[in-house]
Amino acid sequence: MNIQKTSNAPSAETQAEAMQIAKATQKPGQTKEQTRLVAQGIQKGIELYKKQQKVKSRERDKIRKKDLKEKQQTIEPVEAPETRSEQIIVHKQHWLPWVLVIASWVGFAAYIAL
Repeated sequence: MNIQKTSNAPSAETQAEAMQIAKATQKPGQTKEQTRLVAQGIQKGIELYKKQQKVKSRERDKIRKKDLKEKQQTIEPVEAPETRSEQIIVHKQHWLPWVLVIASWVGFAAYIAL
């Protein structure tokens, strides 16, 4: 069983971005040490945000794959009966509309006759 250890060192890009943000929000009279500490806090925030986005992305992918798999499973059984050429479809019409049409014509004829 391999256990992967992730390095806790933030990437150079993240460090540069955090330092840029820290310098942009630097207040007058703030020491370099304070700015560095602010940059470290920003780095941790960026790393946490990236981890959360990775987790969300994985969850979205799992849901998407699950939905895709379900769609494929529902499509496959429908396709199987269509391949049979011996299948006969009988459409049976209901008698009520025909009775109503005939009754209306008989009523119309009786109205005209009287």
